[in-house]
Amino acid sequence: MATKAYQKIYTQLEAITKATVSLKATGVANDELAIVHGRLAQIVRTKGDMVTLQVFSGTEGIPTNAEITFLGAPPTLHVSDQLSGRFFDAYGHPIDGGPEIEGEERQIGGPSVNPYKRRQPSQLIPTGIAGIDLNNTIVSGQKIPFFADPDQPYNQVMADVALRADVDKIILGGMGLSNDDYLFFRHSFEAAGALDKIISFVNTTEEPPVERLLIPDMALTAAEYFAADKNEKVLVLLTDMTLYADALSIVSNRMDQIPSKDSMPGSLYSDLAKIYEKAVQLPSGGSITIIAVTTLNDGDITHAIPDNTGYITEGQLFLRADSDSGKVIIDPFRSLSRLKQLVQGKQTREDHSQVMNAGVRLYADAQNAKTKLENGFDLSDYDHRCLAYAKEYATRLLSIDVNIRIEEMLDTAWELFGKYFSKAETGIKNALIEKYWKA
Repeated sequence: MATKAYQKIYTQLEAITKATVSLKATGVANDELAIVHGRLAQIVRTKGDMVTLQVFSGTEGIPTNAEITFLGAPPTLHVSDQLSGRFFDAYGHPIDGGPEIEGEERQIGGPSVNPYKRRQPSQLIPTGIAGIDLNNTIVSGQKIPFFADPDQPYNQVMADVALRADVDKIILGGMGLSNDDYLFFRHSFEAAGALDKIISFVNTTEEPPVERLLIPDMALTAAEYFAADKNEKVLVLLTDMTLYADALSIVSNRMDQIPSKDSMPGSLYSDLAKIYEKAVQLPSGGSITIIAVTTLNDGDITHAIPDNTGYITEGQLFLRADSDSGKVIIDPFRSLSRLKQLVQGKQTREDHSQVMNAGVRLYADAQNAKTKLENGFDLSDYDHRCLAYAKEYATRLLSIDVNIRIEEMLDTAWELFGKYFSKAETGIKNALIEKYWKA
């Protein structure tokens, strides 16, 4: 071993796998960065004096006598207002042709906010998407995922949310994005003239999968700066957490760890929780809200990734294709925001909860009518009206391409109730019917 400018240098590897190298070293710590044979690596395990590093670009061609230089620090990000409007890679380096960021250097992946400093989420975050704002209202400081099949336009939805959400900063963490997706996000933000409040950290499919593991920590370190230091309302968008978990699996499998359910590492729950628990409402008014995409395998929500995610997050938003309307909708039956009651009727109109419940119940009656039709039973007049209502409800209020304010969503629902049902059939309180019914 040699020491140069406070950097420890070793030249003897004990073991090499496809993604990791191991050696005997002292005075180093987990998450510390190193250079292995000219390649960036990070300590992922220490046991006694045996240290294992994951090499981000893979270990092919690394000899046993490779030079290993420990850098003495974990990954960091320079934080300042200069982050706004910029695109960065997994290491926090600009990929948009702009200059490096000047500012305070902060370690990424630190602990989440002390529970004592947390406040109950209480601020509405409107997205313009009726399937969210009307039925599954999101609150600042919440953590909630989109569950979607891989062929659904979830990145389009994320871009729409970014451009419509009433927040101070949007931070995108893109993991395993295709070049087309990366360009889509970039062009969407530029065309909307919204770059000044959007910060993006991107790992593409052409880059090493292991680098995806840095993206959420980079995004959340930037989020903590704007939320805690600047008292801003920050929305973090992470896509795709399934590809993040796949990268975790790659590393654990190549380290010969025994896999858990669905070939995922046994640490999957804590790895995901470490990210999602960064969501917070701070006493100062700043907040971090996390919306993430988890792609499903053939709609399987029992897979380890969505299954663990469901235990950590405060609900989920479920995308599905609707055969009746031909639209991609926010499924009202499988979607849930567990914090919506904190703002519905308090920061939204008094009729919000009643309209939401009536709309979904009547939509459920339409599904029952559809089942009767498929099984050859005769339909009642009410059944026919429910089916007609459901198609228009999906098109005008559940579809992801609807972009209206919450009051307009409520007015649209009242319009549909008046068009297809009697006042009594809605089950809404008379006082609200008298005030809002549209004949």
